[in-house]
Amino acid sequence: MDGMDAALVAFTADRTVTHWNHEAERILGWTTAEAVGRTGLAGWAVRKEDAEGIETVLTAAMRSPGRQVHEFALLTKDGHRVLVRTQCSAVRGPDGRVAGAYCAFSEVHTQIDLERSIALSEALFEDASWGVVLVDADLRPAVVNAHAARALGVGRTALLGRPLGELLDQGVEELECALQHVLGEGAPPAVAEFWVTLRSEDAEHPRRCWRSGFVRLASPLAEEPVPLGVAWLFQDVTDAKRAEQDGSLLRFRAHQLHRAGRAAAECPDPSEAAAVHLDFALAGFADHGLVDLAANHRAAPAPYGTVTADDTYEIDDAYGLDGAHGTDPADGTDDACRTEGSGGTGGACESGDGGRAAGRAGLGDEGAEPVGERAGAPCGLVRTLASPAGSPGPCVALTATGIPVPYVPGHPALQAYARRGSVRTSAGAAAPESWAAARHWPDGAVHGLCVVLRSRGRTLGVLTFLRSPARRPFDRADAEYAEEVAARIAAALDLAGASSC
Repeated sequence: MDGMDAALVAFTADRTVTHWNHEAERILGWTTAEAVGRTGLAGWAVRKEDAEGIETVLTAAMRSPGRQVHEFALLTKDGHRVLVRTQCSAVRGPDGRVAGAYCAFSEVHTQIDLERSIALSEALFEDASWGVVLVDADLRPAVVNAHAARALGVGRTALLGRPLGELLDQGVEELECALQHVLGEGAPPAVAEFWVTLRSEDAEHPRRCWRSGFVRLASPLAEEPVPLGVAWLFQDVTDAKRAEQDGSLLRFRAHQLHRAGRAAAECPDPSEAAAVHLDFALAGFADHGLVDLAANHRAAPAPYGTVTADDTYEIDDAYGLDGAHGTDPADGTDDACRTEGSGGTGGACESGDGGRAAGRAGLGDEGAEPVGERAGAPCGLVRTLASPAGSPGPCVALTATGIPVPYVPGHPALQAYARRGSVRTSAGAAAPESWAAARHWPDGAVHGLCVVLRSRGRTLGVLTFLRSPARRPFDRADAEYAEEVAARIAAALDLAGASSC
């Protein structure tokens, strides 16, 4: 009786107190010696005004089967009233007759706290919008709610007892380290975010960001705190984090374009300004940058604004003679993307908006003569600007030899020039060394983005950005940024008279 969590008092059939445990002594202040032997509770443990109601409860409990639950006020030894919740039941002797009754009680607020804890636990494991996983001391899931099971991609019972390494691929080491820290040191002061990837043999899952909180669990019944495990609560915030990252990236790139424009404005030589634009564009975007201009068939470049009698400018056939915009045949879902197979390495290239540019320039049929394009141009692309291939440093202008780079047919740079758009390519399963060498790009490049240089309605050349294996492949957002940089570089090179028309 003295080890019970609830207070207990027992009565004989004539209401004499026969048992009084330590919890009853703690709540009401009366010792066992003071309580046992008294008749009823009136006058000492209950006010006289409340005694009749309690006597009625005890009488009803002796006459009825099962337990009866009631709430009433008892009186402490120092005269204070305390509201308790009681469970009363009859006690029968060997002959089956009622020998008395027992009454187990506890403070109402304690009972309510317990009920709230149970209700909270049930709600977390049934209806919570957060994932909840109880991890034992061996870092294995012991209890999992429905939300967490959906996030982990398996059933609730299938998770139990399995190591986290069988459920997660990337990010499992960081998560297990956090759980071990909580078991040893307690809950961290703030939530943590983990990028994880689910383990699967069928398909590759995208990375997810889980915002996680941890609570160390200990048994309330033990004399010393013994950790039972860790409650891991998490929520998928991947979409919000990616939107935040995209916004931060856009702000950074806009700031780089602004800084590049301010720095280029201080350059007396437009060719130097083009190199400045390329330097600023490489920061946080690519590892190498190349500028290839169309081969010049004239002895010297024409000054800016010069128009000779034999100059023929390209015409945008998407606009009629009356200036109304016509139908763009390449504005559908086909973006003129095809496999780039130069060198036999099997890399894949993709057009950004080259299909739309091809439609405006009359390139709807592959190999067709562009409307308004100068006849016989170009005969090749000449390397004009390049970032250092060895150590980091500013982009330098190369000696104007006039010798074209020996690009093979189907090279991404040639495709970008022909399409007047953006072409993305990656090494894929090919060896990076042979893949880059076959395209006359610096060693270590595995991802490429070729963007056409256009100014005053003419195609000047191609701007190429290259990434190493440490970076991800280029995407459409990267292509849009590269096109913005290319427009500024093309304007600077055109101003310098470096266009080959």
